[in-house]
Amino acid sequence: MTLEVRDLTVEIGGRRAVDGVSFDVPDGGRLGLIGESGSGKSLTALAILGLLPDGATAAGSIRWDGREILGLPDRELARLRGDEIGVVFQEPQTALNPIRTVGRQIGESLRIHEGLSRADARRRAIDEAERVALPDPATIVTRYPHQLSGGQRQRVAIAMALACRPRLLIADEPTTALDVTIQAGILSLLADLVRDAGMSLVFITHDLAVLAQVATTAVVLEHGRVVEAGEVSQLLEAPASPVTRGLVRDARATLWRPEGRS
Repeated sequence: MTLEVRDLTVEIGGRRAVDGVSFDVPDGGRLGLIGESGSGKSLTALAILGLLPDGATAAGSIRWDGREILGLPDRELARLRGDEIGVVFQEPQTALNPIRTVGRQIGESLRIHEGLSRADARRRAIDEAERVALPDPATIVTRYPHQLSGGQRQRVAIAMALACRPRLLIADEPTTALDVTIQAGILSLLADLVRDAGMSLVFITHDLAVLAQVATTAVVLEHGRVVEAGEVSQLLEAPASPVTRGLVRDARATLWRPEGRS
């Protein structure tokens, strides 16, 4: 089992924002954390990454490859992030450094975790840009984030997250800020990369139609608690909780249709 979360709680200012959340992500597993805004899904991911905001405290257990990582020193967690665990956040404009070329940013984790020279990291950055289907990779790595479109910036963020070939990718609403056409391309890219690399995935979203395109199992959250969990297909066809039924109604109104139906 790659990732095991048990009875995770997160408190902020005396309020319990995540309350007893548990789930597993096996090697190669693709799990979604889904719920409305304020359900605790992003805080759960931040707790796994050791990136909770100031004033937040976490308890319970988070085990990575059998090793307890909740409460590890920042230096040890930093070695995991970008190397064994990659992360893609919702808005690449804020995740990318505006005064560094995207090639330098893709290559940074390679220099840190793999000890590559600047020249070797640049060559790898070109390869990674090509891997995420950025146009003219040798040129685009010389660009700055503001010179790229939103979809291209998100592809750069994915390239950064996957450059060191992590075993787990955490993607926190990575397509929310994109239009539907670009969103579809990013989802297809993520699904292909995860499948081809055999990596595990934790995908965070409020949209069950989106989740159905990239994950096979899901944990549904409301007010920090798990209200339902199971195969995505089962949640779509026979939702048991009111929260999931609401998510299914939204999915039916947008992109999702049951397999084999038009």
